[in-house]
Amino acid sequence: MRQQCLGYGVLVRIAVIGCGYLGAVHAACMADLGHDVVGVDLDPGRIAALAAGRAPFHEPGFPELLGRALSSGRLTFTTDLEEAARVRVFFLCVGTPQLPGSNAADLSFVDDAVRSVAALVAASGRTAVVVGKSTVPVGTAARLAPLVEAVGATLIWNPEFLREGYAVRDTLTPNRIVYGLPDGEDGAAAQEILDDVYADQLRRQIPRLTTDYATAELVKVAANSFLATKISFINAMAEICELTGADVTQLAGAIGMDDRIGKKFLQAGIGFGGGCLPKDIRAFTARAEELGAHESVGFLREVDKINLRRRDRVVDLAKQVLGERLVGARVAVLGAAFKPHSDDLRDSPAVDIATRLQGLGADVVVTDPAALPLLARLHPALSQAEQAEDALRDADLVVLATEWREYVVMDPYDAAELVRTPVVIDGRNVLNPARWRRAGWTYLGLGRP
Repeated sequence: MRQQCLGYGVLVRIAVIGCGYLGAVHAACMADLGHDVVGVDLDPGRIAALAAGRAPFHEPGFPELLGRALSSGRLTFTTDLEEAARVRVFFLCVGTPQLPGSNAADLSFVDDAVRSVAALVAASGRTAVVVGKSTVPVGTAARLAPLVEAVGATLIWNPEFLREGYAVRDTLTPNRIVYGLPDGEDGAAAQEILDDVYADQLRRQIPRLTTDYATAELVKVAANSFLATKISFINAMAEICELTGADVTQLAGAIGMDDRIGKKFLQAGIGFGGGCLPKDIRAFTARAEELGAHESVGFLREVDKINLRRRDRVVDLAKQVLGERLVGARVAVLGAAFKPHSDDLRDSPAVDIATRLQGLGADVVVTDPAALPLLARLHPALSQAEQAEDALRDADLVVLATEWREYVVMDPYDAAELVRTPVVIDGRNVLNPARWRRAGWTYLGLGRP
């Protein structure tokens, strides 16, 4: 008799291999649904923090979820893979960073995880399902499947679609679930087991799509490539607006009314960053070139260039505003994380701009509600201020780089009392230009008159 879990599906013993951002959230969510979960990671510091209920990253709702899952006894963490010997389903949630000196993805962590899990399954003599969630180049699952099948297990590719800042919600209530499956009875049997894991979501009619390995791998990178393209498109329009005097925010609003286009991701500014979009479009481009399809994704190279040019634009505006006063000028950078509700500094436009202005001789001070501890470790040369008011004090220039709500709703009259020179570069086009100008500020947006 199969044991029922809290979500009224079937209780499944799960191991999550890799307890970084993706893995830790997935492990806690699966435990919250009623499954028995062990999270495995080679980093003893990370495991110790998670086991003590301390979230090693900023993600709304995750600390509470983690504490609840640990208290239930359904979630444990370890550095010893042997503790997962009785597990039925292994989720692979390890990183696939960009290879140094290349656009390609580094698959060494995925390969190591598959080999380790295969060895454990072989030694245990138990059947298992190995579920890849890491974002990988197309063809990876087909390459790894024989290693998994050789020990009597089955590989499924089940891409993740998490948005930082909404990861808990996106895991518990995703807008779709995708299975990349092998053909035949083994694929059907593995699908039934993964359906047990996601029984709560499937019962709530969340769409589940079953496909082959290659399509499942492409779903994630194609989605990220489309979103990146949409962002860079409106930023390319911002470049045209800056040359013609047009307003990109009005332009975006007008074209976004067409439901074939939509308004989402049409926010011109300093562009995207983080650990997904930049590396994923680069890895996709590299993989397409390996397949001889470089012309098919040639536009993604321009998408990347447009994105990086927006950072250049902010630095150029700072040079224009400050001129010879740039050296020694105090510049307040509001935001460090690549997006609000996160402390992720990977490929952050805000940090890139801050370090470049510092390199030009400016006295840069950065503030952020969540990312300062990580910023201190990664960029110790950058000055920090815990509060926005302290960053603004005596500033010659203010750069809004991350659209945290506290910066968006900041009172420009109060802010003007703190700075030395009321000049603001709105790197996210989220401030009200008329209100800031009435308060005495020189307001500079991106793609705005």
